[in-house]
Amino acid sequence: MEFFGRKPDRTFAGNAAAMPADGLPLVPVHHMPTPARDLRAQAVHRLQVGLFGLAGMLLLVSLANVIMDRAQLGDASAGISAPGASASASAANDPLVDMGVAPELPVGGDSVAAKKSPAAAEPAN
Repeated sequence: MEFFGRKPDRTFAGNAAAMPADGLPLVPVHHMPTPARDLRAQAVHRLQVGLFGLAGMLLLVSLANVIMDRAQLGDASAGISAPGASASASAANDPLVDMGVAPELPVGGDSVAAKKSPAAAEPAN
């Protein structure tokens, strides 16, 4: 073992094991090749995880399908039609008004008639 180009003067128990009998220092091995058995075990593990993932996704999709079928069956038996199946009374449907997010504003020719009718009903002072 060299430290800044200097060789140790004495050997300790730790240094003696590091120097082999031929006097050449041991080179540390930074990468050991993985044995074939470990590679096979890793491949089998990846395959198992993938298959369980696919089975889980299939289970979730089929469960969602069953829930949707039951919901549609329940709506049909209760007499509730699917959205968009029946035409609404007003020509201009606003989804924000339907959800209650925006106020309902009169649209088109109805607004003129709605504004004139309350004013005509009030007496002049």
